[in-house]
Amino acid sequence: MSLLSAYMQKEQLLKQLTEELHNMESDQRLKAELEFKEKLEALMKEFDKSAADVIDLLDPKPANKSAAKAPTAAGGRRKRKLKIYKNPNTGEVVETRGGNQKTLKAWKDEFGGDTVESWLVRIEE
Repeated sequence: MSLLSAYMQKEQLLKQLTEELHNMESDQRLKAELEFKEKLEALMKEFDKSAADVIDLLDPKPANKSAAKAPTAAGGRRKRKLKIYKNPNTGEVVETRGGNQKTLKAWKDEFGGDTVESWLVRIEE
């Protein structure tokens, strides 16, 4: 592409964007939104509040946001649920967050996976 054709293409794009901008400026919805923004900024300035303060005030999420964000920020995925199994034959209890637990694997080899899964006592977060 020659320099002249690139210039003409950019000039055409500028003309098109200028026309779109002019159309948007005459839109009543945009005027209403700009007026709202100006009034909101004036109100925030009057009460010495930042945008973050307003968002925190209006956010419907619980106040303890740091606890809710911690699992995703730290590891990228949520923590697995704690499963608690109790062997009815021996009374032994195993707590695990994954299926790769030594005692649980031994039980599954000896008694079968379905039988061991029936020994599940409870699941915790």
